[in-house]
Amino acid sequence: MSAQFPISPIPEQVQQQAAEWLVELQSADVADETRQRWQQWRDAHSDHAHAWQRIEAFGERLQGLSSPLAHAALTQPKTAGRRRAVKTLAIMLFAGSTTWLVGREAPIDQWTADRRTGVGERTRITLDDGTQLQLNAETAINIEYTETQRLVRLVRGELLVVTAPDPLVTRSGSRPFLIETAHGKMRALGTRFLVQQRDDQQGHSLVAVYEGAVEVRPGHVETPRIVRDGQQTSFSQDRFEEIEEADDNAIAWTDGMLVVRDMPLGAFLQALGPHRRGYLGCDATVANLKVTGTYPLADTDKILDMLRKTLPVDIRFVTRYWVKVEPTRT
Repeated sequence: MSAQFPISPIPEQVQQQAAEWLVELQSADVADETRQRWQQWRDAHSDHAHAWQRIEAFGERLQGLSSPLAHAALTQPKTAGRRRAVKTLAIMLFAGSTTWLVGREAPIDQWTADRRTGVGERTRITLDDGTQLQLNAETAINIEYTETQRLVRLVRGELLVVTAPDPLVTRSGSRPFLIETAHGKMRALGTRFLVQQRDDQQGHSLVAVYEGAVEVRPGHVETPRIVRDGQQTSFSQDRFEEIEEADDNAIAWTDGMLVVRDMPLGAFLQALGPHRRGYLGCDATVANLKVTGTYPLADTDKILDMLRKTLPVDIRFVTRYWVKVEPTRT
């Protein structure tokens, strides 16, 4: 049964106090005296108790909180910077926007994946058959090799695949190499290809082929499609999009770069997001501005500064981990 909250709103001051206590209690060396003061605060007024019920409703997701925003609030001295961080934390908790609070990798299927990368982390994996996988930031996969197939499930994110011949060839032939996303399966036909599933809410996956070919079969489509060298396409469970020319710049992240030509600013910031901790937002009035250039992913602050210098935008830092790109103030 879901938790019940009072009809009357929780005062903003109490929300911020509750957020402050949450941060304090996440300290590795929290003292008994601190816990006693928190209990006294919680029991002192019904508003306090209701605010803490709201926080507890998020359950285990708030245990061992590792959000960079909470870290900033905890480690900064009690200055304006810390107050802003706590205020932002309170807004997120009491407005219900906690999706990224405990990390964008919070869903259990990502935490329990066989292999995963965090924010700004990329890695290379060699599978038992010699197949090479390169995982971009915030990517999670499960690996399932059996006697009949070689299967990699992409839970989230994107990866570049370079397949190897199956060393366990039987009378019935070699085992197919398959990539599965939420929207369907891809069968590699001796190939090098990119698969992306960044956000299930968009309702599609993307495959771009750089060598060989890939057979793509959406979940609810009977007839598969072959995507060949130099081609790419997106697909949902129910349909294919048009086949287009593969974008070579889409795999620049394997070299630590983000390379774009005339990309809308909103889409650019979405691509940058997995490489930067915290919230990175874009005002709708500037989301369609075009971005072109080569950007090193090792320094996202520098990228934001370059945007400010080349586009009519300002970069508003609410905190180090809460950033929004807005139109230039006149």
